[in-house]
Amino acid sequence: MAHHSLIGYLDNFHRYSSDIAYVHRHGYRTIRWSYGETVERACQFACELDVREIAKGDRVLIWGRNCPEWIVAFWGCVLRGVVAVPMDRTASVDFVRCVAQQVDAKLLVSSREQGALGLALPTMLLETLRETAARHRRTPLAAPDLQRENIVEIVFTSGSTAEPKGVVISHGNILAHLEPLESEVKKYLKYERIFHPIRFLNPLPLSHLFGQFLGIFVPQLMGATVIFQHSLNPSEVIRTIRNERVSVLVAVPRLVQGLKDRMERDIEAACELDWFRKQVHAAEGEHFLKRSWRFRRIHKRFGWKFWAFICGGAALDTETEAFWERLGFAVVQGYGLTEATSLVSVNHPFRLRKGSIGQVLPGQEIKLDESGEILVRGESIASGYWQDKEIKPLKGQEGWLHTGDLGELDEHGNLYFKGRKKDVMVTPEGMNVYPEDLEAALRRQPEVRDCVVVGLARNGNAEPCAVLILRNGGDPEPVVRRANQSLAEHQYIRHWFVWPEEDFPRTPLQKPRTQLIEQIAEAQLAKRDDAEAPADTLADLISHVAGRRPANLSPQANLVTD
Repeated sequence: MAHHSLIGYLDNFHRYSSDIAYVHRHGYRTIRWSYGETVERACQFACELDVREIAKGDRVLIWGRNCPEWIVAFWGCVLRGVVAVPMDRTASVDFVRCVAQQVDAKLLVSSREQGALGLALPTMLLETLRETAARHRRTPLAAPDLQRENIVEIVFTSGSTAEPKGVVISHGNILAHLEPLESEVKKYLKYERIFHPIRFLNPLPLSHLFGQFLGIFVPQLMGATVIFQHSLNPSEVIRTIRNERVSVLVAVPRLVQGLKDRMERDIEAACELDWFRKQVHAAEGEHFLKRSWRFRRIHKRFGWKFWAFICGGAALDTETEAFWERLGFAVVQGYGLTEATSLVSVNHPFRLRKGSIGQVLPGQEIKLDESGEILVRGESIASGYWQDKEIKPLKGQEGWLHTGDLGELDEHGNLYFKGRKKDVMVTPEGMNVYPEDLEAALRRQPEVRDCVVVGLARNGNAEPCAVLILRNGGDPEPVVRRANQSLAEHQYIRHWFVWPEEDFPRTPLQKPRTQLIEQIAEAQLAKRDDAEAPADTLADLISHVAGRRPANLSPQANLVTD
């Protein structure tokens, strides 16, 4: 059934009124909000906006940690036709101030921990929102005339304070995904009653659309419970999954990989790692019930209600995906970007295709251009960017959005992610090198805890450089050598750098900040090459054979493989 706006989905909050909607740890207390209380508080917040004369089309900033009050503020804005402007809690004060001025915000709703903006902008605290809005009635005001083209929110994804750029998301953009998901969910609701309530553990920020879909929009379709957790520590995540009887973990690849590492470290500490790896290998192709029984100790550790990971934000490596599937868990991957309202394709949880990021959702079209770039078209594509206090178009020719991502399609319509177009390195021989392929080869080495492959500029082309985080201070040279053995000659890694810290700098969705990593690696390698210049004899020999003097000889160079 088509909706005019998101307001129609608040009927589900009344339908599941007594069910727990949100669970949030506040200090030493665990706070639980029902669906009924959430919608009542949202109505009260809408009344508060009315009293403050904040009306349809005005903008309100929401800046803070995930909590039920955050969702109350969001739905309150929807009820008034007010445009929400969610800000990542890790954003700098300067950036948030710049956005507030850019959108001419009428109100800031924030956590105590966030800094003051230094603007003459009215502020409400999330921690006291319930008490502040309690003076208002709990029934909705007359709803404004909202249509699918009206704006719900503006999502700012850039961290630059010079020229913030926000993606303008309308009711129709969100409904284009939510309506087909609603139709699919309805097919399984009779089975869901057996396991009700489905519980989602969502540690991802609500300021991003992926976090919103699995924290706000999808759970209410089945009366599910969402548990918010701020820590990404694997031990704490496992503890919460078991104690709260979580069904599904909403995650980014780094968290799924971290849980895998945690399992293997614990098994190694019990002197069972060799036995465990043989069991993982033997589980290939088994029925999931048999796999679950084979690894029952691990299922018991997570709790028997836990069965799936929903992974997005970046591509999950095939080794980690296969690891969890062989243990008897489902790994559901999706693909999307903010400009496409988070979702483009998603795997069906009961019809998974290994390595795929799913099939395109109904109502959308995708195609690959001659370079393999993924182009998307449909109602879910945002209408434009909010920049310089106006909306600027983002769609290309004939309504196609150029994603900047490379992909492949199989004969069944399954999409496979091949990497970012701008990250593809072209060697002096004209060969394309995809960082994801090299990272996969490196991650198969047991010494590698994490890695990023960046391109070093070389005479107008690029050469791959592996930036490594190793376990127990391992030696990088044999690691890279073994990885090269599984790669084609044009993919060989000839430069590497061991990252000096325990982790890479990351975005709020835990993606490595590759530009910053590349700058640091380039600078460090230049220093190292200058400090360890090779002997003149070798340079002279190469000059004699090649007819020209080498511009740069790395101490890591290998005369056989290079």
